[in-house]
This record gives sequence, C-alpha cells and structure tokens, in this order.
Amino acid sequence: MEGKKKFAIILAGSGVMDGSEIHEATMAMYAVVKNGGVYEIFAPDIPQYHVINHLTGEEMNETRNVLVEAARIARGKIRPLSEFNAKDFDALLMPGGYGAAKNLSDFAFKGTGCTVHEEVAEAIKTMVQTGKPVGALCISPAIIACVLRDVEVTIGKDKATAEAIEAMGAHHVETSHGEVAVDKKYKVVTSPCYMLDATIADIANDADITVKTMMGMIG
Repeated sequence: MEGKKKFAIILAGSGVMDGSEIHEATMAMYAVVKNGGVYEIFAPDIPQYHVINHLTGEEMNETRNVLVEAARIARGKIRPLSEFNAKDFDALLMPGGYGAAKNLSDFAFKGTGCTVHEEVAEAIKTMVQTGKPVGALCISPAIIACVLRDVEVTIGKDKATAEAIEAMGAHHVETSHGEVAVDKKYKVVTSPCYMLDATIADIANDADITVKTMMGMIG
C-alpha cells in the first residue's frame, strides 16, 4: 500500500431506497483499485431513518443501523466515521443512494433547509481545508452543496434537485454519463450516475472518470 493514493469512502447503509446504492458503492471501490489506489470504508454509527422493502418499495416495521448495514457492502471491513482522520487519506468519495439524503443528511425531507450529519460534514470540511479532493456520485453532491454552499456540482439533469442545489448557494452544471463537474477551488468532483437513466456499465464509467479526475488533483 505504500505509495498508493488512499481514498476514504463513506457509505450510508445498504440499498438504494434507504442506504447506499450498491452498484455505485461497488464501482467506486473498483475504480479506486483499477486506477492504482487503495480505499478504506466508513459509515456513521447511527440508526437508519427507516427501512424499505426493496422488493415492494414499502416501509418495514423494523430498525437498522447504518454502520451495520454498510458492513454488508464492505464485507465487514469498515470503521465508524467517528474514527475518520483526514490526515490519513488523500481523497474522500461518497456514493449515492437515498441513504445519502436520509441518513447522512436530511436533504430528502428538508430540501434547501437540510442539515448534514456532523461527522459527514466534518469529514468534508477537513478534506477541503487541507486541499484534498472530495468526490460525490448521484444524489450525494447535494450533501456537498449543503456543506460548502458556493461550490460547483452536478446531479445530471433533474430540474427540481438542481434548483434546490442552486437555492443553497451552489452552482449546478448539467451533465450526461461520462462527464463530471469539477470545482477547482474546493477540488470537488461530482458525477450523475443513477440520477440519470443508467446501466451498470454507465455507473462503472462514471465512477471511473470521477476517480481518475480526483487522482489528478492529489499531491
């Protein structure tokens, strides 16, 4: 691992409807390794907002923990976000999924009045303050907008979400698959992924170009 660029990846649970989007999370990990890096996975040790049956789309009468659920994707190799230290990493990356807007933040419910979980916000801020790149996929750029405000991001072409991002003081750029928005001031790289109609190949490509762009900003 010596000499390889190290990414911290923040997950929000497991499953698109109430956690991290699994294709995006997996392809993000793959993109880091494919491009010569290594990664470590984190998630906040908190209850999920709710649990959704991914077969029916209906809410289930049970409770789950974000860290425990994210451990499914991480194959058990994961740490609570409270242990994250920006000094140990070269870059930070957040896949999407509704968990980003329900567990890592409350953007799904409060829109422009959203708040971000303090450990997530602190991780973003400390990376930016130390000049290290931050990447976000799918809906996660809304978290970046909520934390940094005057930042350039993309969630693709969804008008309502783009307007909410603009209302928070950020600048939204329309993109298609294979494209990223790059904020040079903050070293923020974002890509639309499943905010657009997509195949898993599109997700792999979006994750790859995001990671490659971030790699070019490191050091």
